[in-house]
Amino acid sequence: MSYTYDDKNIFAMILRGDIPNTTVKETEHTLAFRDINPQAPVHILLIPKGKYVTADDFAANASAEEIVDFWRCYGEIAAEEGLAADGPGHRIISNAGEHGLQEVPHFHVHILGGQGLGPILTPRG
Repeated sequence: MSYTYDDKNIFAMILRGDIPNTTVKETEHTLAFRDINPQAPVHILLIPKGKYVTADDFAANASAEEIVDFWRCYGEIAAEEGLAADGPGHRIISNAGEHGLQEVPHFHVHILGGQGLGPILTPRG
C-alpha cells in the first residue's frame, strides 16, 4: 500500500460531500463523525480537513492552527460524549503505515468508549 495522499480515499470523499456521514462536530479544520461499523458503544472518527496521511505527517506539516483545532475538537468531543478522563475515560487509536495496519491514507483518530475496552495488544508468545 502506498502512503502518499490519495484524493480518492473514503475520508476525502466524505470531506467533499460525496459520501454522507453522521457528523458529531465540524470546525474550520476538523471533522468528527460516527463510525459506520462501531467497535464500541461510542466510536467516533476525528479527521483533519487537510491532506495528511499519518499522525507524524500531520505533526510535521500541519499549521499550528490546524493542530490546535484538531486537538481542541478532540477534547470537546470527549467531554460532550461523557468520556472525559475524570469520568469513565476512553481510548484513542491512530494507525500509521504498514506495521500499524493503516487502511485509509488520511490521518484519523478513532475515539472509542462507552464500555470497558480490554487490553490494546495481546502479549506475543
